[in-house]
Amino acid sequence: MKIAVFSTYRYDEEFLSRFNTGHELSFFTVALTEETVKLAEGFDAICIFVNDRVDSEIIKTLHKGGIKLIVLRCAGFNNVAIETANELGIPVLRVPAYSPEAVAEHAIALILTLNRKTHKAYNRIREGNFSLEKLMGFNLHRHKVAVIGTGNIGKAFCRILKGFGCLISAYDPYPSTELQDLGVKYGTLQETLNDADIVALHCPLTETTKHLINKETLKLFKEGAMLINTSRGGLIDTKAVIKALKTGQLGYLGLDVYEQESTLFFHDHSENVIQDDLITRLISFPNVLITSHQGFFTKEAMEEIAQITFKNIDAFSKGEELVNRVK
Repeated sequence: MKIAVFSTYRYDEEFLSRFNTGHELSFFTVALTEETVKLAEGFDAICIFVNDRVDSEIIKTLHKGGIKLIVLRCAGFNNVAIETANELGIPVLRVPAYSPEAVAEHAIALILTLNRKTHKAYNRIREGNFSLEKLMGFNLHRHKVAVIGTGNIGKAFCRILKGFGCLISAYDPYPSTELQDLGVKYGTLQETLNDADIVALHCPLTETTKHLINKETLKLFKEGAMLINTSRGGLIDTKAVIKALKTGQLGYLGLDVYEQESTLFFHDHSENVIQDDLITRLISFPNVLITSHQGFFTKEAMEEIAQITFKNIDAFSKGEELVNRVK
Protein backbone atom coordinates (compact mmCIF):
# COMPACT_ATOMS: atom_id res chain seq x y z
CA MET A 1 0.00 0.00 0.00
CA LYS A 2 1.01 3.62 -0.59
CA ILE A 3 1.00 5.31 2.80
CA ALA A 4 1.38 8.99 3.66
CA VAL A 5 2.97 9.33 7.10
CA PHE A 6 2.31 12.69 8.78
CA SER A 7 4.02 14.46 11.71
CA THR A 8 7.23 12.52 11.27
CA TYR A 9 10.61 13.10 12.83
CA ARG A 10 13.91 11.31 12.37
CA TYR A 11 13.02 8.70 14.97
CA ASP A 12 9.65 7.97 13.33
CA GLU A 13 11.28 7.39 9.97
CA GLU A 14 13.97 5.22 11.55
CA PHE A 15 11.60 2.81 13.31
CA LEU A 16 8.88 2.72 10.64
CA SER A 17 11.45 2.04 7.94
CA ARG A 18 13.08 -0.71 10.01
CA PHE A 19 9.82 -2.60 10.62
CA ASN A 20 8.17 -1.89 7.26
CA THR A 21 6.58 -5.08 5.90
CA GLY A 22 6.76 -4.06 2.25
CA HIS A 23 4.68 -0.90 1.91
CA GLU A 24 5.55 2.32 0.09
CA LEU A 25 6.01 5.02 2.70
CA SER A 26 6.19 8.78 2.12
CA PHE A 27 7.18 10.81 5.18
CA PHE A 28 5.84 14.32 5.79
CA THR A 29 7.17 16.39 8.68
CA VAL A 30 4.04 18.57 8.70
CA ALA A 31 0.94 17.69 10.70
CA LEU A 32 -2.28 16.74 8.94
CA THR A 33 -4.55 19.81 8.77
CA GLU A 34 -6.94 21.47 6.32
CA GLU A 35 -3.91 23.09 4.69
CA THR A 36 -1.87 19.88 4.31
CA VAL A 37 -4.58 17.31 3.58
CA LYS A 38 -3.93 17.62 -0.17
CA LEU A 39 -0.59 15.89 0.40
CA ALA A 40 -2.53 12.67 0.95
CA GLU A 41 -4.02 12.62 -2.57
CA GLY A 42 -3.08 9.49 -4.49
CA PHE A 43 -2.27 7.44 -1.38
CA ASP A 44 -4.14 4.38 -0.11
CA ALA A 45 -3.74 5.16 3.59
CA ILE A 46 -2.51 7.76 6.03
CA CYS A 47 -0.51 7.15 9.21
CA ILE A 48 -0.96 9.84 11.87
CA PHE A 49 0.04 10.76 15.40
CA VAL A 50 -1.53 12.48 18.42
CA ASN A 51 -1.59 16.07 17.15
CA ASP A 52 -2.76 15.43 13.59
CA ARG A 53 -6.28 16.77 13.20
CA VAL A 54 -8.71 14.51 11.37
CA ASP A 55 -12.14 16.11 11.70
CA SER A 56 -15.20 15.35 9.59
CA GLU A 57 -14.30 17.73 6.76
CA ILE A 58 -10.75 16.43 6.52
CA ILE A 59 -12.00 12.83 6.43
CA LYS A 60 -14.39 13.71 3.59
CA THR A 61 -11.49 15.26 1.71
CA LEU A 62 -9.35 12.19 2.36
CA HIS A 63 -12.16 9.96 1.10
CA LYS A 64 -12.45 11.95 -2.14
CA GLY A 65 -8.68 11.68 -2.55
CA GLY A 66 -8.77 7.89 -2.42
CA ILE A 67 -7.79 7.19 1.20
CA LYS A 68 -9.12 3.79 2.30
CA LEU A 69 -7.50 3.46 5.72
CA ILE A 70 -6.50 5.68 8.66
CA VAL A 71 -3.77 4.26 10.88
CA LEU A 72 -2.92 5.81 14.24
CA ARG A 73 0.53 5.13 15.64
CA CYS A 74 -0.77 5.87 19.14
CA ALA A 75 -3.51 4.68 21.49
CA GLY A 76 -5.64 7.84 21.72
CA PHE A 77 -8.14 8.66 18.99
CA ASN A 78 -9.87 11.80 20.27
CA ASN A 79 -8.42 13.74 17.32
CA VAL A 80 -10.30 11.65 14.75
CA ALA A 81 -13.99 11.95 13.75
CA ILE A 82 -14.67 8.23 14.08
CA GLU A 83 -18.35 8.40 13.12
CA THR A 84 -17.60 10.14 9.84
CA ALA A 85 -14.87 7.63 9.03
CA ASN A 86 -17.23 4.73 9.71
CA GLU A 87 -19.98 6.31 7.59
CA LEU A 88 -17.55 6.58 4.68
CA GLY A 89 -16.25 3.05 5.18
CA ILE A 90 -12.74 4.09 6.23
CA PRO A 91 -11.48 1.91 9.09
CA VAL A 92 -9.54 3.68 11.83
CA LEU A 93 -6.90 1.43 13.39
CA ARG A 94 -4.84 2.27 16.47
CA VAL A 95 -2.06 0.89 18.65
CA PRO A 96 -4.02 0.14 21.84
CA ALA A 97 -1.07 -0.86 23.98
CA TYR A 98 2.60 -0.15 23.45
CA SER A 99 4.91 -0.68 26.38
CA PRO A 100 2.55 0.76 29.00
CA GLU A 101 5.51 0.67 31.36
CA ALA A 102 7.10 3.51 29.34
CA VAL A 103 4.36 6.01 30.22
CA ALA A 104 3.94 4.64 33.75
CA GLU A 105 7.65 4.98 34.45
CA HIS A 106 7.65 8.55 33.11
CA ALA A 107 4.80 9.41 35.49
CA ILE A 108 6.92 8.06 38.34
CA ALA A 109 9.86 10.16 37.11
CA LEU A 110 7.70 13.30 37.25
CA ILE A 111 6.58 12.42 40.78
CA LEU A 112 10.10 11.77 42.07
CA THR A 113 11.54 14.87 40.39
CA LEU A 114 8.84 17.18 41.74
CA ASN A 115 8.97 15.60 45.18
CA ARG A 116 12.74 15.34 45.71
CA LYS A 117 13.51 18.39 43.52
CA THR A 118 16.38 16.66 41.75
CA HIS A 119 16.13 19.07 38.80
CA LYS A 120 16.74 22.00 41.14
CA ALA A 121 19.57 20.17 42.95
CA TYR A 122 21.24 19.45 39.59
CA ASN A 123 21.24 23.13 38.65
CA ARG A 124 22.43 24.19 42.11
CA ILE A 125 25.40 21.85 42.11
CA ARG A 126 26.48 23.06 38.67
CA GLU A 127 26.57 26.58 40.13
CA GLY A 128 28.58 25.45 43.17
CA ASN A 129 25.60 25.64 45.54
CA PHE A 130 25.55 22.59 47.81
CA SER A 131 22.83 23.86 50.16
CA LEU A 132 19.85 21.65 51.03
CA GLU A 133 17.57 24.59 51.80
CA LYS A 134 14.10 24.22 50.20
CA LEU A 135 14.91 20.79 48.75
CA MET A 136 12.98 18.76 51.32
CA GLY A 137 10.57 16.16 49.94
CA PHE A 138 8.41 13.42 51.45
CA ASN A 139 8.55 9.64 51.52
CA LEU A 140 6.27 7.97 48.99
CA HIS A 141 6.02 5.05 51.39
CA ARG A 142 2.58 4.97 53.11
CA HIS A 143 1.33 8.02 51.21
CA LYS A 144 -1.96 7.81 49.33
CA VAL A 145 -1.95 7.93 45.52
CA ALA A 146 -5.21 8.32 43.59
CA VAL A 147 -5.07 6.67 40.16
CA ILE A 148 -7.74 7.83 37.70
CA GLY A 149 -8.02 5.16 35.01
CA THR A 150 -6.64 1.65 35.38
CA GLY A 151 -6.17 0.44 31.84
CA ASN A 152 -2.83 -1.02 30.78
CA ILE A 153 -0.86 2.10 31.73
CA GLY A 154 -2.77 2.60 34.97
CA LYS A 155 -2.11 -1.02 35.93
CA ALA A 156 1.62 -0.70 35.22
CA PHE A 157 1.67 2.50 37.28
CA CYS A 158 -0.05 0.81 40.23
CA ARG A 159 2.37 -2.11 40.16
CA ILE A 160 5.30 0.32 40.41
CA LEU A 161 3.60 2.21 43.26
CA LYS A 162 3.22 -1.03 45.20
CA GLY A 163 7.01 -1.33 45.16
CA PHE A 164 7.23 2.04 46.90
CA GLY A 165 4.77 0.91 49.54
CA CYS A 166 2.12 3.48 48.57
CA LEU A 167 -1.53 3.31 49.57
CA ILE A 168 -3.38 3.17 46.26
CA SER A 169 -6.97 4.16 45.54
CA ALA A 170 -8.44 4.05 42.03
CA TYR A 171 -11.38 5.26 40.01
CA ASP A 172 -12.43 3.43 36.86
CA PRO A 173 -15.84 2.30 35.53
CA TYR A 174 -14.32 -1.16 35.06
CA PRO A 175 -12.37 -2.16 38.21
CA SER A 176 -9.47 -4.54 37.72
CA THR A 177 -9.59 -7.73 39.79
CA GLU A 178 -5.83 -8.00 39.28
CA LEU A 179 -5.29 -4.67 41.01
CA GLN A 180 -7.86 -5.42 43.69
CA ASP A 181 -5.87 -8.55 44.50
CA LEU A 182 -2.82 -6.28 44.90
CA GLY A 183 -4.69 -4.21 47.46
CA VAL A 184 -5.84 -1.33 45.26
CA LYS A 185 -9.10 0.11 46.59
CA TYR A 186 -11.69 1.27 44.08
CA GLY A 187 -14.26 3.95 44.84
CA THR A 188 -16.15 6.88 43.40
CA LEU A 189 -14.20 9.81 41.99
CA GLN A 190 -14.83 11.77 45.20
CA GLU A 191 -13.75 8.88 47.41
CA THR A 192 -10.64 8.31 45.32
CA LEU A 193 -9.54 11.95 45.32
CA ASN A 194 -10.30 12.48 49.00
CA ASP A 195 -7.16 12.87 51.14
CA ALA A 196 -4.84 11.75 48.30
CA ASP A 197 -1.28 13.08 48.40
CA ILE A 198 -0.80 12.43 44.68
CA VAL A 199 -3.40 12.26 41.89
CA ALA A 200 -2.32 10.62 38.62
CA LEU A 201 -4.40 10.69 35.44
CA HIS A 202 -4.27 7.61 33.21
CA CYS A 203 -7.71 7.70 31.59
CA PRO A 204 -8.56 8.42 27.93
CA LEU A 205 -9.94 11.77 26.77
CA THR A 206 -13.63 11.45 25.92
CA GLU A 207 -16.66 13.71 26.10
CA THR A 208 -17.26 12.56 29.68
CA THR A 209 -13.66 12.98 30.85
CA LYS A 210 -12.92 16.36 29.23
CA HIS A 211 -11.86 18.76 32.01
CA LEU A 212 -12.28 16.01 34.58
CA ILE A 213 -9.98 18.10 36.74
CA ASN A 214 -11.76 21.44 37.10
CA LYS A 215 -12.49 24.04 39.77
CA GLU A 216 -15.05 21.72 41.43
CA THR A 217 -13.00 18.52 41.49
CA LEU A 218 -9.92 20.48 42.60
CA LYS A 219 -11.86 21.37 45.76
CA LEU A 220 -11.82 17.65 46.60
CA PHE A 221 -8.02 17.59 46.55
CA LYS A 222 -6.06 17.53 49.77
CA GLU A 223 -4.41 20.93 50.20
CA GLY A 224 -0.92 20.83 48.73
CA ALA A 225 -1.50 17.61 46.77
CA MET A 226 0.42 16.71 43.62
CA LEU A 227 -1.30 16.32 40.22
CA ILE A 228 0.32 14.26 37.45
CA ASN A 229 -1.00 14.01 33.88
CA THR A 230 0.70 11.79 31.29
CA SER A 231 -2.50 10.94 29.43
CA ARG A 232 -4.21 13.75 27.48
CA GLY A 233 -4.09 17.49 28.07
CA GLY A 234 -7.84 17.95 27.74
CA LEU A 235 -8.42 16.09 31.00
CA ILE A 236 -7.41 19.26 32.84
CA ASP A 237 -8.98 22.72 32.89
CA THR A 238 -5.72 24.65 32.76
CA LYS A 239 -7.14 27.94 34.05
CA ALA A 240 -8.61 26.19 37.09
CA VAL A 241 -5.30 24.45 37.79
CA ILE A 242 -3.38 27.74 37.60
CA LYS A 243 -5.76 29.25 40.13
CA ALA A 244 -5.32 26.22 42.42
CA LEU A 245 -1.53 26.58 42.17
CA LYS A 246 -1.75 30.28 43.08
CA THR A 247 -3.90 29.60 46.17
CA GLY A 248 -1.81 26.63 47.29
CA GLN A 249 -4.70 24.18 46.97
CA LEU A 250 -2.47 22.37 44.49
CA GLY A 251 1.06 21.90 45.72
CA TYR A 252 2.76 20.36 42.68
CA LEU A 253 1.93 19.84 39.02
CA GLY A 254 3.63 17.44 36.61
CA LEU A 255 2.54 17.47 32.97
CA ASP A 256 3.68 15.47 29.97
CA VAL A 257 0.63 16.64 27.99
CA TYR A 258 -1.11 19.97 27.52
CA GLU A 259 -4.51 20.86 26.07
CA GLN A 260 -3.06 23.23 23.46
CA GLU A 261 0.08 21.20 22.81
CA SER A 262 -0.48 20.73 19.07
CA THR A 263 1.07 24.12 18.28
CA LEU A 264 3.96 23.70 20.73
CA PHE A 265 5.08 20.17 21.48
CA PHE A 266 7.63 18.29 19.34
CA HIS A 267 9.02 21.59 17.97
CA ASP A 268 11.91 23.88 18.93
CA HIS A 269 10.57 27.31 19.95
CA SER A 270 13.72 28.44 21.74
CA GLU A 271 14.24 31.38 19.36
CA ASN A 272 10.59 32.46 19.39
CA VAL A 273 8.27 34.25 21.79
CA ILE A 274 5.72 31.67 22.96
CA GLN A 275 2.28 33.11 22.31
CA ASP A 276 0.43 30.74 24.65
CA ASP A 277 -0.08 32.72 27.87
CA LEU A 278 -1.34 29.72 29.85
CA ILE A 279 1.72 27.55 29.35
CA THR A 280 4.09 30.46 29.95
CA ARG A 281 2.26 31.05 33.25
CA LEU A 282 2.62 27.38 34.16
CA ILE A 283 6.32 27.41 33.32
CA SER A 284 6.79 30.33 35.72
CA PHE A 285 5.71 28.30 38.77
CA PRO A 286 8.60 26.76 40.77
CA ASN A 287 6.45 23.72 41.66
CA VAL A 288 5.48 22.85 38.07
CA LEU A 289 7.36 20.40 35.85
CA ILE A 290 6.45 20.07 32.17
CA THR A 291 7.84 17.63 29.62
CA SER A 292 6.97 17.62 25.93
CA HIS A 293 4.81 14.47 25.51
CA GLN A 294 7.81 12.18 25.89
CA GLY A 295 6.23 9.61 28.18
CA PHE A 296 5.91 7.11 25.33
CA PHE A 297 9.41 7.77 24.02
CA THR A 298 11.46 4.67 24.76
CA LYS A 299 13.20 2.27 22.38
CA GLU A 300 10.87 -0.55 23.38
CA ALA A 301 7.73 1.54 22.86
CA MET A 302 8.85 2.82 19.46
CA GLU A 303 9.55 -0.74 18.33
CA GLU A 304 6.11 -1.90 19.46
CA ILE A 305 4.36 1.06 17.85
CA ALA A 306 6.01 0.34 14.51
CA GLN A 307 5.36 -3.40 14.65
CA ILE A 308 1.69 -3.07 15.62
CA THR A 309 1.16 -0.30 13.07
CA PHE A 310 2.29 -2.60 10.26
CA LYS A 311 0.29 -5.52 11.64
CA ASN A 312 -2.76 -3.28 11.38
CA ILE A 313 -1.91 -2.26 7.82
CA ASP A 314 -1.21 -5.85 6.78
CA ALA A 315 -4.49 -7.07 8.26
CA PHE A 316 -6.40 -4.49 6.20
CA SER A 317 -4.50 -5.19 2.96
CA LYS A 318 -5.05 -8.96 3.37
CA GLY A 319 -8.72 -8.66 4.30
CA GLU A 320 -8.17 -10.10 7.75
CA GLU A 321 -9.96 -9.20 11.00
CA LEU A 322 -9.17 -5.67 12.14
CA VAL A 323 -8.68 -6.36 15.83
CA ASN A 324 -7.48 -2.84 16.61
CA ARG A 325 -10.26 -0.98 14.81
CA VAL A 326 -11.81 1.95 16.67
CA LYS A 327 -15.59 1.61 16.57
